[in-house]
Amino acid sequence: MTNEDRQELLRALRSDAGQAEGAKGRTEYNFYPITEHLRALEPEVVLIVGDRGAGKSQLVAVARDPDLREAALRRAPSVQFARGEAAWIKGYPMEYGPSPFGLQNFVLSHRDHIKAAAQEFWFTYLFRVLRGLLPEDTAVRFARLLDEPGAEVEERFADRLRAGDSLLVALDNLDKKLTSEDRWVFVMYDELDTLYYSDWWAMGALIRGLIGFWASHGRRWSRIRPKIFLRTDFYRHHGSDVAGAEIAKLAATRVELSWSDKNLYGALLKHIANLNDAWFEYCNRGKGDKVRFEYDSVLKNIPLLVKKEDAKPLVDRLVGPYMGATKGKGESFPWILDHLRDGNGKVSPRSLVLLFENAAVLELGNLRATGAQVLSHFSLRNALDKVSESYVTQAADEFHWLPMVRERLKAISQVPWESRRVIELALKANWDAWSAQNPEQRLPADTPRELVDVLLELGILRDRGGDKYDVPDLYLHGLGLKRKGGVSKGGTRQPPR
Repeated sequence: MTNEDRQELLRALRSDAGQAEGAKGRTEYNFYPITEHLRALEPEVVLIVGDRGAGKSQLVAVARDPDLREAALRRAPSVQFARGEAAWIKGYPMEYGPSPFGLQNFVLSHRDHIKAAAQEFWFTYLFRVLRGLLPEDTAVRFARLLDEPGAEVEERFADRLRAGDSLLVALDNLDKKLTSEDRWVFVMYDELDTLYYSDWWAMGALIRGLIGFWASHGRRWSRIRPKIFLRTDFYRHHGSDVAGAEIAKLAATRVELSWSDKNLYGALLKHIANLNDAWFEYCNRGKGDKVRFEYDSVLKNIPLLVKKEDAKPLVDRLVGPYMGATKGKGESFPWILDHLRDGNGKVSPRSLVLLFENAAVLELGNLRATGAQVLSHFSLRNALDKVSESYVTQAADEFHWLPMVRERLKAISQVPWESRRVIELALKANWDAWSAQNPEQRLPADTPRELVDVLLELGILRDRGGDKYDVPDLYLHGLGLKRKGGVSKGGTRQPPR
């Protein structure tokens, strides 16, 4: 491979930066069909649970696009998809929905009875998103609720209360009509972490209200079906708080968007093979290191992997077999995923693709790859810090309290730590003043010990056993931390032991 060839590939990989989870116009190229994930489209599945970057929003995009949906289901014949006409509607986020200010006032004014109020809030906005399916006389009867601004949360909530059970009767009649015509309506709730950034309690109350509403009404209607896409930590915190047999039924049929190593490499190879013709040719250039691809008119080139090792020869050719001049530095194939795992041992396809995109940027600035390689181990190692920075920045957008935690942890900057050092030296000092200083950065815990539990649950910290905590490489650099003995004078990161 000439440097000109290599630069062409690097520019294509770099130019697609950040598209790992399906930005506009790229979903068909990036979506990697996994049968268990596609079970989310089955009518009886209500809860779809996954970590950050696991592909929740991508599934929503696939569900709402008829061509993508049909193409994906062709790859998963065992999925029991709804027969008959189906409409896929966004229940959240929605057009002309509640404003952040309106939501804030709503939660504050109904704090003493938030459980019931939150369920009625979701009923109010469900009725609004179903407007196009309601008979004209019903739309006229409830014109104020349906047509006045959705940003005015308290006003629309009052409209719903005035309507009483008439709204329930209207949706019962709609469900009967859909059944007689063999039609379905799937209402999808995604990006629920954007409901209320600054207050975990308030956001949790709204999420519990959504789950509680559908736990109560989900069995009432046979053709109006919800799809609730929840982050794993939200499900653990808020799903279990909704008591009763109905929530147990919702949870029993949930789909968890977990990613095996094989599927992670499958998603990566599908991504790069569909960047352009030059990349697809590169993926098919070898002899003993070829990955078999199958072409789909919608989903394009799909790698066929039986086991994760099927991807190894191509990955080795792409980045070199070792993370250095010799095998003493470790093999590249396991290194890539091991250094992207969070504290729970999970890797997201978003972070994997981001690693290669950032490595392409670094490699273009200093070409070191040789032979058939596109990326050098130098670029791959240094790209890990870029991924960590991006990951922490994105996390701070969702967890406004994380920058405060970062500043505290930097006081004991070298990991691993004894648990006492984390709690006593970093988190406990001036706890009361710290936790109350800024409502917009309210901590998701009442004590330092509870905050550690949250960090462990989110995978930001890792329990190493023996009363010691570590920080995985995915978060290490972004949090401004270092690993003892982890960086040489030349700046080469060493894998953790």
